[in-house]
Amino acid sequence: MRTLDSLGPLGSKTVIVRCDLNVPLATDANGVKTITDDGRIRASLTTIRELREAGARIVLISHLGRPKGEPDEQYSLRPVAARMADLLGTAVGFVDETVGEAASAAVAELADGDVVLLENLRFNPGETSKDEAERQAFAAQLAAFGDAFVSDGFGVVHRKQASVYDLAKLLPSAAGRLVTAELEVLERLTEKAERPYSVVLGGSKVSDKLGVIAHLIERVDTLLIGGGMVFTFLAAQGHAVGASLLEEDQLDTVRGYLKTATERGVRIVLPTDIVVAEAFAADAAHEIVRADAIEASTFGAAGLGLDIGPESAAAFAEVIGSSATVFWNGPMGVFEMAAFADGTRTVARALTETAGFTVVGGGDSAAAVRALGFADEDFGHISTGGGASLEFLEGKSLPGLEVLV
Repeated sequence: MRTLDSLGPLGSKTVIVRCDLNVPLATDANGVKTITDDGRIRASLTTIRELREAGARIVLISHLGRPKGEPDEQYSLRPVAARMADLLGTAVGFVDETVGEAASAAVAELADGDVVLLENLRFNPGETSKDEAERQAFAAQLAAFGDAFVSDGFGVVHRKQASVYDLAKLLPSAAGRLVTAELEVLERLTEKAERPYSVVLGGSKVSDKLGVIAHLIERVDTLLIGGGMVFTFLAAQGHAVGASLLEEDQLDTVRGYLKTATERGVRIVLPTDIVVAEAFAADAAHEIVRADAIEASTFGAAGLGLDIGPESAAAFAEVIGSSATVFWNGPMGVFEMAAFADGTRTVARALTETAGFTVVGGGDSAAAVRALGFADEDFGHISTGGGASLEFLEGKSLPGLEVLV
């Protein structure tokens, strides 16, 4: 894969950098937007600083959220430009359009080392269009701004989109430092993992993790299952799960995983206790029950599991502590609600305390560890791309990486 070094001297050249600045925003009572987790912005700084030091003129492009192919102020990147400036310690220009006269003028005015951020790429329908010609037309407009292209948004390399795939074909292109660092970690997980190797999977749905479970079950020693997806596993074993999240159409698939794991000597660890609540609410009445007796709770068949219990969390922590390599993707419960965050907190703490190599697989997992007060440096690596990480671990080809080979 082509890396930043392959582009040669970049002094006075205009370099377009595709970042992943898709950060969560909160709006206060006065309508002021605040970034609640700037992890992805900070992860982008290594490449940007290196390009500034090289004297490049830098045009940053990114998406934020899921606008419908037209301007939508709630998804503006303006707050990101302000935070980027704070972190870089230098001015970061902002243009409230993706392409057009204002964008062209701002790019033309760049001096060596200057940085400008264009508005949300997904305000333009060409970015995510299924029509190849429309996508290529938008990519060509973006390409007109620069002399080279750096792909550094790992969270989108699994998407065949204009700024990820088509733009890379129009200019001299290479992977940025963030992308190369992510790949080194993922290759270590798939090809060079030290054993014992444990994978902790959570999140809401089994269907979101089908490919990665199938791929990893042949490569790991232990799979620990938590989050909403655990109830499909429990149901596959014949246990009633009340009103908990259940994917009945995946029961046979899960039974197949359990059978394969037994045949291959892979241990699948399921919770032995569950925090069951009366309703999906932060202040809902709740109690801890055996995982095989969820409907025996006070709430009967109406009860729903919202976290793994303390016994399970301790067991998971013990496995993590004895592992040489740990990959974690997906919270153990509804961590956004304090009453149902303990399972996720215990798993996160175990990852920080083990001597093994630990990887937090982006997405909700990365948001959870930061929301619960853990620092990025407490872990071996925190990925910026949940979906991209999972697809890589599934063995899928990623268009945004293929185009850089």
